[in-house]
Amino acid sequence: MGDRVPGEAGGAAETLSELPAAPRPFAVHEAVRADGEADLVRPARSLFWSALAAGLAIGFSFFVPGLLHARLPDAGWRPLLAALGYPVGFVLVILGRQQLFTQNTLTVILPLLERPDARTLRGVVRVWTIVLAGNLLGAVLVGWVAAATSLFTDDVRASLAEMSAPVAALSVGDALLRGVFAGWLIALLVWLLPVAESSRVTTIFLATYVVALGSFPQIVTAVVAATYAAVVGHAPPASLAGGVLLPVLVGNILGGVVLVASLNHAQASDSG
Repeated sequence: MGDRVPGEAGGAAETLSELPAAPRPFAVHEAVRADGEADLVRPARSLFWSALAAGLAIGFSFFVPGLLHARLPDAGWRPLLAALGYPVGFVLVILGRQQLFTQNTLTVILPLLERPDARTLRGVVRVWTIVLAGNLLGAVLVGWVAAATSLFTDDVRASLAEMSAPVAALSVGDALLRGVFAGWLIALLVWLLPVAESSRVTTIFLATYVVALGSFPQIVTAVVAATYAAVVGHAPPASLAGGVLLPVLVGNILGGVVLVASLNHAQASDSG
């Protein structure tokens, strides 16, 4: 019975040899790389509008936890339930096929690792620049609207201010290290999507919920929170940009490129 998997009552039992085989690393690699190849030749305007849409939509990963936080009692488990709202923005962005910068630390890097030439490198820099610009513009806009208007009630605004404080308080070292873990998890999520099939929402939820629980800052959601903190007067914009957001960005890049793209490219190359 060593290779037998329990079946449903009254149903035929399955053995491991009868179960559908998981895709080999090379197959996953090629599926993700194909997305990256498409992005490398995608028109700049199309990339930008998609990135802007993602920057706006990712604001829900800041707003929904704030809405939950404001409506939950002040108890030790409050952050655990409030964090359940964090995946919402990522579900909207990823299922909507919008351009999010941390996804591109994997997708367009795989073609570069396959063809390490100047032309591909220029393509990666082009995609990164356009997508990051669109993401940050959207994040700043949506963060400003939340802070400078009466969009939310006072209790929700207080919760959003409380939830933006940890981002503003990060040291350079903490922002960099935690940014690595966020970049690692988000890029790993992208790697898993080709095999997730009907469980994509669950996969997105699990990965991004861990990001929220660990307070691992993803650059675009961090910009939404930092913009909110700056507008309500909790932190000066200059110190946020240089002391928090830049290390977060570098950490996200390192986590995605080194811990996901490079390692999975190596294993796929060896197994292909």
